[in-house]
Amino acid sequence: MKSLRSLVLAIVLLTEGVSVATAQDYDKGLEAAQSGDFEAALQEWRPLAEQGDADAQKDLGVMYFTGQGVTQDYDEAVKWYRLAAEQGNLAAQSNLAEMYYKGQGVPQDFDEAARWLQLVAKDGSAPAQYNLGQMYEDGKGVPQSDAEAVVWYGLAAEQGNADAQSKLGFMYLNEIGVLQDFAEAAKWLRLAAEQGNADAQINLGVIHSNGDGVLQSNVMAHMWYDIAFANGQSEAEELRDERAGLMASADVSKAQQMARECMTSDYQNCSW
Repeated sequence: MKSLRSLVLAIVLLTEGVSVATAQDYDKGLEAAQSGDFEAALQEWRPLAEQGDADAQKDLGVMYFTGQGVTQDYDEAVKWYRLAAEQGNLAAQSNLAEMYYKGQGVPQDFDEAARWLQLVAKDGSAPAQYNLGQMYEDGKGVPQSDAEAVVWYGLAAEQGNADAQSKLGFMYLNEIGVLQDFAEAAKWLRLAAEQGNADAQINLGVIHSNGDGVLQSNVMAHMWYDIAFANGQSEAEELRDERAGLMASADVSKAQQMARECMTSDYQNCSW
């Protein structure tokens, strides 16, 4: 399984009820960080973090995680993430989940990763929902359940998460955790492909090759394989060349032109 998508965030919403002076100090730190002066940001945020400000604690954790303004220290990052996470800071909860998942600053613990991730996913975060879907699909930290994975991928996909859309399309295509539905597969794969997702693009090539949920078209299949290969999907090259062997040279040229137009239009003109 791919590692969890990185969730180190820079959410800077101020906690309700903080004093004006505290808010001003936090903003000074934020301005310093945005200008690249992390040492000045540290001077503003550390006192706030020590006083219990969750946003400052989260940001201090990010600084220790990235090594900006301080010596990189995963143990310290976990310490500050945890303090903020226990106050309900969603960004810190996401980051803490990732630390447990990867075993950075703490022993690797999928159960703890899932526990923190579920809090964020249930709050509506699409990246967290996608990552939780991955954990259910692989049975890491939660009971393995393709059906539950589909639920979480679906929630993230509805919010426009391309990785989730690609996964959901693949699961509909292959009847994994859900009844096979080629039309749904094509729908979600197309949405992900239009965002540049290479996995979705190669699978769109597959469904156009077979006519699953779409009209069978060697030209469209070749186009999507070509695009997927250009975006780093190495397996697409062989599939594209196999498809080309079934096509007239004029159709191959047409597919290549369509691929160029699709990519240069940022996937707005892909000849559906």
